[in-house]
Amino acid sequence: MRASPPGSARAADEEAWARIDPLWRSWAGAHGGHVAAAALTAMRERAVGEGRPVRALTAHFLAPVDTRPLHLSLARPSVGRRAATCAFTGHQDGATALVGSAVFGHGRRGPRYDGRSSPRVPGPADCRPLDLSAGLTAFARQVEIRPATEALPLAGGERAELVAWVRFADGRALDEAAVVTLTDVLPPALFARWRTPRPVPTAELTIHFTDALDAGALADWALVRIRTEQAGSGWAVDDSAVWAADGRLLALARQARVVQDTPAEHASAATTPRQETL
Repeated sequence: MRASPPGSARAADEEAWARIDPLWRSWAGAHGGHVAAAALTAMRERAVGEGRPVRALTAHFLAPVDTRPLHLSLARPSVGRRAATCAFTGHQDGATALVGSAVFGHGRRGPRYDGRSSPRVPGPADCRPLDLSAGLTAFARQVEIRPATEALPLAGGERAELVAWVRFADGRALDEAAVVTLTDVLPPALFARWRTPRPVPTAELTIHFTDALDAGALADWALVRIRTEQAGSGWAVDDSAVWAADGRLLALARQARVVQDTPAEHASAATTPRQETL
């Protein structure tokens, strides 16, 4: 998920090619969090450089992104006294697939406040792994998910909320790109109420980062919570939060999702994902 090395560029923009990992496939295309992370990595490597931590990222998904390389046009950053903003546009086969922007800014001394403490749940060692069907979410094999509450996907619960410990199967560190992926890594929160899966793709994703990563990447588990704030007329609003294993908040995210019809192949064969024994 790295941008292409520096080369020729137009006067106003930088051009980059981002690799979309075929293992990170979702229903109709690549996992939205993975694609947004690829765009952030390209901005970091080709336009913004190191030194300014990312503070916010927004991505609008106009079409599914497949496994072909994603061509990214990166606007030259607008730099102010406190922050730099960079916009991007992603194309495949000449068609626009996503647009968005990010804000980067140095840290400085200031008051501290944390109004979103991590949920009181058992640690990952005391939670059973969840076996998500690869046919349901192909990228599920790229992460280990351990639900931290009784709520499970497709279990017909009362609340549209899921809370789980998550770590990457390849052992990658919790850097800014990994945290972007984690904000979108759990099934849509409505799955906690449903018994039959249906696609709920992301139309827009906005992530706000805390200063927890300013000193560098973290390791191991993250605690992720996603919940649906409202759904109706074929749309849903999901909020998610990501905490480090030590309880520090890493990021908050909100996304607008499209609630699609249940595919025929899933309509009569829904099963609750299996939890393994410890």
